[in-house]
Amino acid sequence: MSGLRVIQVPYHLGREGEVLGAGPAPLAHAIGGDRIVVERPGEFRNETKAIFDVVGALAAKVRETVDEGLFPLVLGGNCSSALGAVTGLDRDVGVVWFDAHGDFHTPDSTPTGFLEGMVLALLTGEGWNELRRGLRTVPPERVVLVGARDFEPTEEERLARSPIRRADAGSLGAALDDLADHTDAVYVHIDLDVLDPSEGVASAWAAEGGITAEELRVALDEVASRFEVVAATLSAYDPAVDAEGRIPPIAASLVPRLLPAGVRT
Repeated sequence: MSGLRVIQVPYHLGREGEVLGAGPAPLAHAIGGDRIVVERPGEFRNETKAIFDVVGALAAKVRETVDEGLFPLVLGGNCSSALGAVTGLDRDVGVVWFDAHGDFHTPDSTPTGFLEGMVLALLTGEGWNELRRGLRTVPPERVVLVGARDFEPTEEERLARSPIRRADAGSLGAALDDLADHTDAVYVHIDLDVLDPSEGVASAWAAEGGITAEELRVALDEVASRFEVVAATLSAYDPAVDAEGRIPPIAASLVPRLLPAGVRT
């Protein structure tokens, strides 16, 4: 790879520029580099269909980026950007998923119906089978979930039965060593609410007990020391709740940790 391409996905639940959909632009401004913006195809009919339309459009942009020899850094409104990023890679990868939440509900387990709370389950092949047709999945044994601490009971039960490895900053090394038995290339997903709110509030879904910015940077160094990082996403930033603008500089400080050696920003 010769350079970095920043791919902005300015959508929240399929709607452009609203809530978390307002986050990619200030993140992109802080990060800089070559940038493109994903556009949702077609009319908005309902949230669920619109989300999957955005995912498909993103997959095409990631595929083009990789074909041009560039590293895709996705700035997503929602975590569903992960589905498009992994699909666009057109290769088997592991996943290191940083998030305050599990995102591991299915339509049968969710108490809220919030599709963004199902994304990691979707990525591992569960739920919304028809709308998910054509999207790549990742076996759960090739997933490490880092920093998650805010779960509904049904989600906690599902994770307990899953091969997904869970880790915090202190136990990440062992989880990554186990992941290395299954893959040598990973996609890194960072929901910025993985950070403790004392570092900055990324969204209305922020939860106490998170990791610090420095712990996150060290964690990314651990990932990069063991795997080829082939793509990454920074997601779920709402500038309306970050009055001091603390999150974009933190996000920008993470990017060098994600890029392969020799990639130009």
